[in-house]
Amino acid sequence: MRSIRENPAFSGSPDFRKPAIWLRVLLIVNCGMLLGILAGNREWRFFIAELLEVAALVEPVTLVSLGLLGLASNWLMRLPRWLGGTLLVLLVLLVLAAVRGLFVTLNLFGPDAVAFSRSPLWAAIAVILVLAWSEVSGRVRSPALAEARLLALTARIRPHFLFNALNAVLGVMRSEPRRAEAALEELADLYRVLMRENADLVPLSEEIQVARQYVNLERLRLGERINVVWDMADCPPDPLVPPLMLQPLLENAVYHGIEPATELGEIVIRFERRDSRLRIELSNPVAAAESHKHGNQMALTNIRERLMLFFDLEATMISQIKAGRFCVSIEFPYRPVTDK
Repeated sequence: MRSIRENPAFSGSPDFRKPAIWLRVLLIVNCGMLLGILAGNREWRFFIAELLEVAALVEPVTLVSLGLLGLASNWLMRLPRWLGGTLLVLLVLLVLAAVRGLFVTLNLFGPDAVAFSRSPLWAAIAVILVLAWSEVSGRVRSPALAEARLLALTARIRPHFLFNALNAVLGVMRSEPRRAEAALEELADLYRVLMRENADLVPLSEEIQVARQYVNLERLRLGERINVVWDMADCPPDPLVPPLMLQPLLENAVYHGIEPATELGEIVIRFERRDSRLRIELSNPVAAAESHKHGNQMALTNIRERLMLFFDLEATMISQIKAGRFCVSIEFPYRPVTDK
């Protein structure tokens, strides 16, 4: 996917070809299995044994069903909602019957596990929950609503950034008019980026250019206290990334790691491709006097929500403090710029 406009419109069947769908289905099925065993558990000392016995039957049914649904997903998504849902239920029940028959024939498991797998009620409940999640998720991730959410999230970035940038330009307007003029040109370019729709993935080079313009504006206020190190050694040539991702991360690092300190602060940004995924790590100093924890979490939550709009569960974002530095690591599927 290169744009949130490519989010699939709502349909009666999820796209079982996506790893994120598999993860959610496995979570629903296993939570249901756990609750079912808890409800029917006779004695706590048998709980672990019953759980392992039932899981040994339920997991193959789930994985085989997901594999078959993945193969038929493109066809199921084109069917009417009621027909696609009915066929989905029938396919899962057939897989359940086949796997149960195999285990009964081999006589591998006890009566509790076989009885659990025999009942079509569990399979029906799991399928209904998956379809209900699909309906809710499909409506939430519809292209129109996703664009509206992205626009609202982008709007949250503008006021704080523009306020700081304008103040920085005003601070040097009389003493260094040429520098102020150049800064206003960069600010105009940045404002143009902020005002566009930003619904499509963009080349990393564009994001870096926006980030460098932001750093130049911040140097009007902070001088040489801010130093950004770009580690591009393991970065593939110009991958596609979500728009307006680096600038908010940098703004967060400046606000929480550079401004409160009195000495030189170094922000390190590293790009790395790991198989089919791109990893971006940004680290900044942790200032002893830093007290904007709430604002820090708001900025990171904003970025996390925007990553979700583009990549759903295929993107991860982790923040932690390591060796006296605040680190943010982001991973998402690698898309070469030639795919744009």
